[in-house]
Amino acid sequence: MSDMAWIDAALTSARPQAVGALLRYFRDLDTAEEAYQDACLRALKSWPQNGPPRDPAAWLIMVGRNVGIDGVRRRSRQEALPSEEAISDLDDAESAAVDRVDESDYRDDVLRLLFICCHPELPATQQIALALRIVSGLSVKQIARAFLVGEAAMEQRITRAKARIAKAEVPFETPGAVERSERLGAVAAMVYLIFNEGYSASFDAVQAKAPLCEEAIRLGRLLLRLFKAEPEIMGLVALMLLQHSRAPARFDAEGQVVLLEDQDRSLWNRKLINEGLALIDKAMRHRRRGPYQVQAAIAALHARAERPQDTDWAQIDLLYGALEELQPSPVVTLNRAVAVSKVRGPEAALAMVEPLAGPLAGYFHFHGLKGGLLMQLGRADEAREAFNRAIALANTAAEAAHIRMHLDRLAEPQRQVR
Repeated sequence: MSDMAWIDAALTSARPQAVGALLRYFRDLDTAEEAYQDACLRALKSWPQNGPPRDPAAWLIMVGRNVGIDGVRRRSRQEALPSEEAISDLDDAESAAVDRVDESDYRDDVLRLLFICCHPELPATQQIALALRIVSGLSVKQIARAFLVGEAAMEQRITRAKARIAKAEVPFETPGAVERSERLGAVAAMVYLIFNEGYSASFDAVQAKAPLCEEAIRLGRLLLRLFKAEPEIMGLVALMLLQHSRAPARFDAEGQVVLLEDQDRSLWNRKLINEGLALIDKAMRHRRRGPYQVQAAIAALHARAERPQDTDWAQIDLLYGALEELQPSPVVTLNRAVAVSKVRGPEAALAMVEPLAGPLAGYFHFHGLKGGLLMQLGRADEAREAFNRAIALANTAAEAAHIRMHLDRLAEPQRQVR
């Protein structure tokens, strides 16, 4: 591995802990981030010559703290710190820092950073942008590209998020056990929002947004390192891994959506699948089910089926029933109706779908599924009406093209729709 490769990997891995520790010390996001960036610049000069430090995070925390204090003192017109040569002599200081930065400090600092990024004062879009910038270290340009907005607009979004946090006077003390438990769900939700921002991308935007899925998985693994015995975090990571494993098969060469049952399963990433299956199996042994675990269990049943016809739809129906109890939602019921259509037929599924017309009137997938069920039942005129409504609500050109394919089938006079 080249010098730049291992340095980049070390800086990326150490970032959450280092920025979290600097935030604890300076109690200001901008100051902590600037101190970390300055420490990275010094690492780029020092590490290729002197080799990697024993603990990169401790090195970055120590250097970042020193240069941050230097900056604060200069802005306060106070006496400057000693010369850079004196500050950079870290042999003994680094060893002491390594001794102090134990697993407990690591956990608390990273949690504090994540908690601040998903503070309830911030809307979801700002939470995601701030987490990608502060915790993940993505540049404003990279984040703007992923969200398909201008760089200046994204810079303003992040700046507003920081200003809200400063105005809210967020405490920087170590989170207590109760707060950890209460806010862990918010952190997990923020990570899954990042994942879905990438996973729901259209074919045209998938190249720009795919890194969001990978970054969400990295953050999920980080949470799993902090909460090794928490089954819902295992479920979250398993869910993302199993969903992301299907990425190579989700679009055809023309950019059209390929439904799950039509995907070439040989393209699925078996390494991600195996990791996800192992995690969800481990989580379920804890017997403390949660929404992420149930969703991951559903994804696992799809992953374990070598062919679409091997899918255990009856078990998926039961799992969606459990999810309805844990997280009642019209969308969950809509998804369950797909399983019901496979187990008990389109008429039973349509009976579940029709009561959802009110809450899901503006939802593309509601009208798409309803049209598909009506088409299976031979009710062509009603199916056509549902499909036309779905096209009007399509979020992407690929979604609209998929519905047009069904309309074309309905238009074929020789086809007997059953």
